Amino acid sequence: MSTCVVLGGSGYVGYRWACRLAARQQFDAIVLADLRPPALPLPNRTEFRICDVRQSLLQPLGDIKPQWLFNFAAVHREPGHERQEYFDTNLPGARNVCAYAEAAGCHHILFTSSIAVYGPTSGPTSETAPTYPVSPYGISKLAAELIHEGWRRAGKERRLIVCRPGVIYGPGDPGNILRLVQAVKKGYFVFPGSKKLRKSYAYIEGLLDSFEFMLARRESQLTYNYVEQETESLGTLVQIVQEHLGKKIPTFTAPLPLLQMAAAMMQGLTAGRSPVHPARVRKAATSTHIVPQVLP
Repeated sequence: MSTCVVLGGSGYVGYRWACRLAARQQFDAIVLADLRPPALPLPNRTEFRICDVRQSLLQPLGDIKPQWLFNFAAVHREPGHERQEYFDTNLPGARNVCAYAEAAGCHHILFTSSIAVYGPTSGPTSETAPTYPVSPYGISKLAAELIHEGWRRAGKERRLIVCRPGVIYGPGDPGNILRLVQAVKKGYFVFPGSKKLRKSYAYIEGLLDSFEFMLARRESQLTYNYVEQETESLGTLVQIVQEHLGKKIPTFTAPLPLLQMAAAMMQGLTAGRSPVHPARVRKAATSTHIVPQVLP
């Protein structure tokens, strides 16, 4: 019986990937593993197990011999975590997933990394560019990539697919795209520094399509970027949203230090409940211009 394990299976990407696998009937059984069950019903032929990738996976998953491991488990949101949390989860998580694959005799892993491994990217950046992460998240993701690569090199029959997606968005995701849309709906938008900042995003359904495409290939290791093409400027994204909503709004450009100061004041006035956060403002002002070259 063919089986796969989806680690981080209650998360936005993991749960939707499990639903895609169930719909395609690519495996006889799917195991979702996460700290807590998903908020939505489990897909057909799917069971849930409580797992913490910071700990050994042999006890919760030791009876399963999967053909594929899909590793989406990570600490990733910023703000929301202390600096150390990214390293305390993402590095032991990679080591424990690889140790479980070794013990279970699993020869296939798909791991989601991030475009954060490149750091800020003002110009077009493909998979051949040097990695220069500057955030705890990006640094921990690059280290996790290297751990997975070490596992792959230890066996000639092993396959590793590493996906570096942009900021993921889609139905049900309360992320950056939704915040942009909500700001336009409210009737204003403030550009952090420049309208010309480029932002690379990854639509959830296209991301899942890329997983399917890469699974069908046969290379022992594939590392690829996934973002929607073309990467647009922030000014163009706001214009597209306005056109879609049929709403013309006033827009402003403000210096990043001023916006971060205002965000810090909002955090203080709302006891930390405001969605306007200095770290979120800093991310919004960071250019990400990613170009996929491995995907045709």
